[in-house]
Amino acid sequence: MSEVRRYSDANHLAHAAAELFVTLSKPAIAEQGRFTVALSGGSTPKALYQLLAREPYANQIEWPHVHIFWGDERCVSRDHPDSNYRMARETLLQYVPLLPENIHPMHGDIDPAQASAEYEQQLRIFFGNGLPMFDLILLGMGDDGHTASLFPGTAAIHEQNRWVIGHYVEKLETWRLTLTPPVINAAAQVTFLVAGKSKAERLHDVLKGPYQPDVLPAQIVKPTEGRLVWLVDEEAATLL
Repeated sequence: MSEVRRYSDANHLAHAAAELFVTLSKPAIAEQGRFTVALSGGSTPKALYQLLAREPYANQIEWPHVHIFWGDERCVSRDHPDSNYRMARETLLQYVPLLPENIHPMHGDIDPAQASAEYEQQLRIFFGNGLPMFDLILLGMGDDGHTASLFPGTAAIHEQNRWVIGHYVEKLETWRLTLTPPVINAAAQVTFLVAGKSKAERLHDVLKGPYQPDVLPAQIVKPTEGRLVWLVDEEAATLL
């Protein structure tokens, strides 16, 4: 099930995402005793994290029952300016009463193959048998149609066995860690946050164009049983 929700600007989009985070957390914690989220990098999620760190949202969330994971990470140290973990820490994690043991970052500063294997093992221990089912996976979408660290033309798009991989992204000349499509598509809810005029053409192609995930990796995101929700601002939605 897929749904597109449109907002007047990036600020209203971020507030809607914060409200969604709060709304999803309550039944998950009531029923399971925990709320599991995989965070995204990028400027639009950053605005969301800044909102979640303060009122009126912060005190509506039972932070000690929230578990934070990451959908992808750059292969850099956790203090590096490009680190997704660092961005989340500086905008959200250090301001809310999360338990340290409930924060599950990827290790971008070790060998990518080792880092991906360790993160997959961590997921297997945490979630138990079968694919992990996150309550919420947050995703962005790049101007090239990539999401998480699934980039056009990379084998990661079609990975079916591993849950996490470390791979070299040739166009960026860098290594990335990422959750793979089976894990993303097992989530109870996947939410894309897409804002800005630069995303308009690609968003149209992903949502309205032919299915070609090798060119538009965001198209590979099709939750098996969960919900897919696109939160987009008017600039990004111009061509829809």
